[in-house]
Amino acid sequence: MPDLSSELPPGLPLDDDDRTLLAAARDVLRRHYRPFWHMVAAALRGRDGRIWTGLHLGTTVGRLSVCAEAIAVGRAILEGDGSIAAVVAVRHPKPEEHDRSLAVVTPCGACRELIVDYDAEALVLVPGPLAPLKLPARVLLPLPYRR
Repeated sequence: MPDLSSELPPGLPLDDDDRTLLAAARDVLRRHYRPFWHMVAAALRGRDGRIWTGLHLGTTVGRLSVCAEAIAVGRAILEGDGSIAAVVAVRHPKPEEHDRSLAVVTPCGACRELIVDYDAEALVLVPGPLAPLKLPARVLLPLPYRR
């Protein structure tokens, strides 16, 4: 698989608001982790500064699972104005992994579409070479689906 990281623009460093967002996602996963059922948590900051969290809903039939980012977006719509200033997802380590820290992960393709659909100017915290960085969601989805 080719390394496309050189084609991405440089990410922005995290600020205090981003670190608070990351801590919220990690807190949710630490409290609710359940193998195969709740392995990923997300936190979303709206443009008004409020934070909503979501938890991956695993299912026996995998295609029925719901991503943590989608839950967070739904909560932001129901409880706020639905704006997305920034979003982050973290995953629990797999049993065979030596590093037991909760890792920042990029959104799946469907969640990238969801984020861009609801706020094309949203920023996404992604893993960086040394620490998480943030990128515009549209950079992660250069050719979004359009009807």
